[in-house]
Amino acid sequence: MNFEELVDIVAKLRGPDGCPWDREQTRESLRPYLVEEFYELIDALEENDHQGMEEESGDLLFQILLQSRLSKEEGKFDINDVIEGIARKMIKRHPHVFGDKDLRTSEDVSKWWREHKKKEGKSCGSAIDGVPQSLPALIRAQQVQFKAAKAGFDRENIKDVFEKLEQEIMELKDALNRKKHEEIEDELGDLFFVLVRIAGSVKVNPEDALRKTIKKFIQRFRRIETEASKQDKNLTDMTPAEMDVLWNEAKRE
Repeated sequence: MNFEELVDIVAKLRGPDGCPWDREQTRESLRPYLVEEFYELIDALEENDHQGMEEESGDLLFQILLQSRLSKEEGKFDINDVIEGIARKMIKRHPHVFGDKDLRTSEDVSKWWREHKKKEGKSCGSAIDGVPQSLPALIRAQQVQFKAAKAGFDRENIKDVFEKLEQEIMELKDALNRKKHEEIEDELGDLFFVLVRIAGSVKVNPEDALRKTIKKFIQRFRRIETEASKQDKNLTDMTPAEMDVLWNEAKRE
């Protein structure tokens, strides 16, 4: 089985004698599946699950082929146009590999790319343009801050950022005391944004850090559920002190 045969399979599924479900799909109806397959691939990558990576990469590729097939049916473009477009883009963006441009470091490449975009007239907007609005909020915040820093908006050292963090915590406490939901939401957003700034300062991906913490919490929570079950207890029947004992035991493992 090769790539062309997979393209033919997608065409068959969408054809008159294909699958009723596949024929009914639209860009909008397929969007959740595209997102789901992407995150399932991320899960496999985090687990270093090579079999899962292979399977989920295939599922994601299938969704891309479906989207391309819809565009072909509309007379817009097909998967060959997609491949040609990305190939041309990569060649154009790497003149030091496919041409005779002398770019020896990653910083040289970044500097050349910024200058190249200016020449193409792509820098007429904001320095933080180009960050997709549909990105998860932590990733979007990270990319916005990165672009702002690249443009020179990075005057704070880590000490200043921690002072900003303390300020935001105080403002959140004040909002909680006033019990104003909109203020609380606003201050929580400011607090998250500063935490992302701290992550950037110490070269930590905030999305990865939070995902690891969630995974750790799930493992520990399942552990205390198991221990409670051994004692013939439900968590709802246990006192906070009893749960703390189990939680601390789970943390030590």
